[in-house]
Amino acid sequence: MTVTHSSEVTDAQRAEGKRAYELDRQHVFHSWAAQEPFNPMTVVKTQDSFMWDETGKRYIDFSSQMVNTNIGHQHPKVVAAIQEQAATIATIAPAHVSAPRSEAARLIAGRAPQGMDYVFFTNGGADANEHAIRMARLHTGKTKVLSAYRSYHGGTHLAVNVTGDPRRFASDTASTGTVHFLPCYPYRSYFHAETEEQEVARALENLENTIVLEGPSTIAALILESVPGTAGIYVPPPGYLAGVRELTKKYGIVFIADEVMSGFGRTGEWFAVDHWDVTPDLITFAKGVNSGYVPLGGVVINEAIYDTFRNRVYPGGLTYSGHPLATAAAVATINAMEDEGMNANATRLGNEVIGPGLQRLQEAHPSVGDVRGLGCFWAIELVTNRETKEPLAPYGSSSEAMGKVIAKCKELGLIVFANFNRIHVVPPLNTDDEVVTEGLAILDEALSVADQYYQH
Repeated sequence: MTVTHSSEVTDAQRAEGKRAYELDRQHVFHSWAAQEPFNPMTVVKTQDSFMWDETGKRYIDFSSQMVNTNIGHQHPKVVAAIQEQAATIATIAPAHVSAPRSEAARLIAGRAPQGMDYVFFTNGGADANEHAIRMARLHTGKTKVLSAYRSYHGGTHLAVNVTGDPRRFASDTASTGTVHFLPCYPYRSYFHAETEEQEVARALENLENTIVLEGPSTIAALILESVPGTAGIYVPPPGYLAGVRELTKKYGIVFIADEVMSGFGRTGEWFAVDHWDVTPDLITFAKGVNSGYVPLGGVVINEAIYDTFRNRVYPGGLTYSGHPLATAAAVATINAMEDEGMNANATRLGNEVIGPGLQRLQEAHPSVGDVRGLGCFWAIELVTNRETKEPLAPYGSSSEAMGKVIAKCKELGLIVFANFNRIHVVPPLNTDDEVVTEGLAILDEALSVADQYYQH
């Protein structure tokens, strides 16, 4: 496999990268990391679906960074929009009307399910989820929040407690009114299901039992990732989301669809709930809304919850709510996605390139236990035995084997998003077919490393 080095990385960029690394190690405190052994990669240039380090080595970005650069790096229309906005109004208090925020709200509401016409802007996904839960609690007068195990909803205090994976453990003091239920996860069924239909029926039965046993009169909201992202991209089978929606209606619970990662074309639709024609009460978003060029998140709100605050103060806000640079980037991103047909392209890439390519990898590599996904949102689940489904890395941790697979990808020029025993294939929605194919070829070679740990 040839690793490409680019002469486009200049001597000045190399020098800047070297100094940046030195300063990073002296002063930057990194998230989700033990500081001393951490050895971050220095990036000096990005373009389209590629990034370059300070040595000039080119990498294919199969991670979309944090699964947020949905339209790739340095899209000229979005860069121009940020520059133009900075030249007119660079920042403004959120109490004032500003054109980019108004237009961004119009565009977002216009792509949400019918009846969801209002947008509250935040700085990212975690605070979007925090505010959605606050709205639900005030709207219902109740406190508890239901969320699934094997989920991720953000790193702030309430959001990380709502999270259903081990990242919450260090912060979970059982003080935030959160209750977890078992997810619908066909590959690792918690209900001993043998078919998707059984999985859906049993998962919904478990959820209803949880609601009844916890007491519907105590539950304000249920928050669920439409397609869980960091937790595994396990796509809900037909009927599951609709069943969840019916249960929340039955018991008077606000349904919050977390679309922070799955929204804005990632699955091939503006919002992933569109695949199943489900309309929640609130939708949270961030990441792909402006491809992460400037931090932005938000909550899309239905009429009933808006009415609660029509003549009642909503006790929440942010200095940078609807920041003009961020919302100008969102307007440019959504328009570029529309003009360039990126949602349709994401669907095509998933159906014709990524999905079939991953199926071939599963056939070729015994370590690939499962592949699943939609659009440009896929996961490869690595195991040491297909019969037992023993993961290549334990739940909540990594392993020497996973570390070597990820290192091999990087050595060959591919940056991947990995979590526990999974590699997520999540390139920008406008990645060229040849680039996706090149990335899959690198994965093919890297998975041979995983195969060495397979136990027959």
